Amino acid sequence: MNFSQTSGNQSSSSIPEKDLMNDVLSSQKFITDTYNTFTNECATPNLRDEFMRILGEEHQIQAEVFDLMKQRGWYQTPAAEQQKVQQAKQKYQNERAQA
Repeated sequence: MNFSQTSGNQSSSSIPEKDLMNDVLSSQKFITDTYNTFTNECATPNLRDEFMRILGEEHQIQAEVFDLMKQRGWYQTPAAEQQKVQQAKQKYQNERAQA
């Protein structure tokens, strides 16, 4: 699926493109969560492999939508503060050492 060719203009529907893309991203998040659960619960390796393949495709679609929205300024992702990154890193290193 190639979302990069969509224009910034409102589509022929009455839904603004930004709202449509928000809906697509939300749907992709739900889809990947669902496929992840299905993948974890597969009883056979062949079925699990197929769900893993599909899950990868769905994550790729989600990444394309996310990247397009971010490029257009429709999805803001603030940079993490270095102090918080270090605190989280230390916390998980401590937990790993205790396990």
